[in-house]
Amino acid sequence: MARPRLGWPRRVFSQVLMVQLAIAAGVTALATGLFLAPLSAELDDQAMRRALAIAQTTAAEPRLDDALEASHPTRHGPVQDEAERIRSATGAEYVVIMDERGVRWSHTDPDEIGRHVSTDPSVALSGREIMQIDDGTLGRSARGKVPLRDENGQVVGAVSVGIAYESVQERLLSTVPELLAYAGGALAVGALAAYLVSRRLQRRTHDLAFSDISALLTEREAMLHGIREGFLALDKHGRIRLMNDEAQRLLDLRAEDTGRSLDAALPPGRTTDVLAGRVSGADLLAVSGQRVLVANRMPTDDGGAVVTLRDRTELERLGRELDGTRGLIDALRAQDHEHANRLHTLLGLLELGLYEEAVEFVTQAVGVHRATAEQVTERVHDPLLAALLVGKATVATERGASLSISSGTRLPDRLIDPPSLVTVLGNLVDNALDATAGRRDAQLEVEVRAEGRTAVVRVSDNGPGVPEERRAEIFTEGWTTKDPPAHGQRGIGLALVRRLAERYGGSAEVGDRPGGGAMFTVTVPDALTEELSDSHTASGRDTHSQTGPNAQPRVTEGARRPDDATGAGR
Repeated sequence: MARPRLGWPRRVFSQVLMVQLAIAAGVTALATGLFLAPLSAELDDQAMRRALAIAQTTAAEPRLDDALEASHPTRHGPVQDEAERIRSATGAEYVVIMDERGVRWSHTDPDEIGRHVSTDPSVALSGREIMQIDDGTLGRSARGKVPLRDENGQVVGAVSVGIAYESVQERLLSTVPELLAYAGGALAVGALAAYLVSRRLQRRTHDLAFSDISALLTEREAMLHGIREGFLALDKHGRIRLMNDEAQRLLDLRAEDTGRSLDAALPPGRTTDVLAGRVSGADLLAVSGQRVLVANRMPTDDGGAVVTLRDRTELERLGRELDGTRGLIDALRAQDHEHANRLHTLLGLLELGLYEEAVEFVTQAVGVHRATAEQVTERVHDPLLAALLVGKATVATERGASLSISSGTRLPDRLIDPPSLVTVLGNLVDNALDATAGRRDAQLEVEVRAEGRTAVVRVSDNGPGVPEERRAEIFTEGWTTKDPPAHGQRGIGLALVRRLAERYGGSAEVGDRPGGGAMFTVTVPDALTEELSDSHTASGRDTHSQTGPNAQPRVTEGARRPDDATGAGR
């Protein structure tokens, strides 16, 4: 059976705990060493100073210099007796008194009296004091030497006092157990703190290894920048902590916006409120520029949140196209039925021989459509808007509503961004048609005019109108009074209208229509060029020249789908 190999643990908890224990033990050992080193030097200095002080006191004894001059160095001489008395009183290892030749007059070993000292006495005999750690006949000691002077101040000898070095070591060693106790306590506290930190780190990292965490971070980066949904991570203060490439694209953000708050990085509005959590709910609609987004916000344990964004612009466009196709099919069915009735009537008139009545009937049938087309093309010279109005007039007729062009409508063919006005006008007309659905006397009026370089679009209807207390929120994404269609949610059309107007510095408002109903007014500054184009002049001549029964508004390639971007909002 293979024995398990001892090696570095893989778990973050074990690795961090071992590292922290090693650090705590190393710091404790280093602190102990750093404390013991100066303590030893301090004890040496104290011992030398004590020896020097005893030597100074001995040299200051009266009659010691007279005894040194009047007697001889003997075992029981006055100098030996005085030195032994001082040694016993102070606890010094030895008190040696020497004459000016360096000969001992006192010593703890009487046999050494009369002999020359073992260490150099020249410094003290020269009149200077000295303290040092030295080796003598009694071993290693802390020593202090001072000159011995007579009454005239002449150096007649020297006093050398030693403190046993073993006593210094004993004092040092006596402090080690206490010091180690403190060091052990500090190490225990450090080990406990290391354990608690490691346990907290274990819970925060879910007991993963560092390699697993590194792999997760790499996979997260690849996943965030690879998915086709927008992703935002926010901290508890609402600052952007992380975002992927799709979120930058959908919200028109930059990499430099990381770390900024949502209110600073995004313009005020419903989108910012949804992302910041001020609007709660699931699958919330938001509009960023001309994009329709679905946002979901999930709070995190640290007080922040994770927001996901899905781009539903194409889905909403396809849904509006489907609604338009269904409406067109219904209109074609009604038109087919009406056309069959007219053919039957015409056939009956012809069979009865009422030819003049048949001609009058046909003229009256096609005159309505021709009058509408001529009325539009005479006042709206832009082909995209003209084609849209003609198509919407036909749809309104099939729905039993009357769509009229205001007498104030005047729009030259010099628009800078015709598709944006097509979106604005198409959404307003669809909104009015939905508002008047089911009314027998449904009436719509459209006015499109130019005021300098500003385009003004006004659509009114005789529907139920918009209560004054609801007018502030009718242009909000997701707000609607109708049931959602099969393809998704409503409340996008009017929000897009307002966003387009505000993008150009304009506005979108709703008010009361004289006689009852609602009136929507949208202003788009700088929507027209300053000078008339050649195509405008030619367009004007062509339009007025087409007055025959087959006259139709000119539609360019871009106007074949005039209501692609329209959608009801009320």
